[in-house]
Amino acid sequence: MPGRTATATRTTAAAEGEVTVLLIGMRINHFWAVHHWLPVLLAMPRMLRELAKAPERGLLNHVLLTASPRTYYVVQYWESKEKLYQYAHSPDMFHHRAWAIINGKERRGKVRGHVGLWHEAYVVPEGSYESIYADMPAFGLAAAHGQVPLERRGKRARDRYAYRSPKAADPAAKRAEKHVVAPGKAPDGL
Repeated sequence: MPGRTATATRTTAAAEGEVTVLLIGMRINHFWAVHHWLPVLLAMPRMLRELAKAPERGLLNHVLLTASPRTYYVVQYWESKEKLYQYAHSPDMFHHRAWAIINGKERRGKVRGHVGLWHEAYVVPEGSYESIYADMPAFGLAAAHGQVPLERRGKRARDRYAYRSPKAADPAAKRAEKHVVAPGKAPDGL
């Protein structure tokens, strides 16, 4: 991770409340069909650049990964599932246009199995995730939500799973809270 300094300690993600995670990727089924899979491979960086220019859309962070020479994917952390859905269905965003092209090819019978697409989306309630980073810069969930010293959430995994944010501990405060993020501003002071 060029440009980021490792923290010489153990930390955990500062996430509070539920966490929305999207895994999205592609698989090259036929390497020789470059004209089919290369546009798909190039579409994701374009979408990520588009989202970086519009932080109010809700993408907090992402990590690009490869599982093999055939399979590439992105782990994305979102403010909420609602923001994720809004982006996915927004006609003014590139994702909508890309899926219109794919769906059109499918309707015309022009999808030949050269490239596979997949995604999995998860909304993880507080108490169902935990993290630890040893001598690492902010990464993954911690890059999306910030990081805190491990001791703040517990040295053991079971302690971090048991952590409840002040909002979760006070149901009345949670119901009364309105989560408003000004355009161009990251939530929670990030």
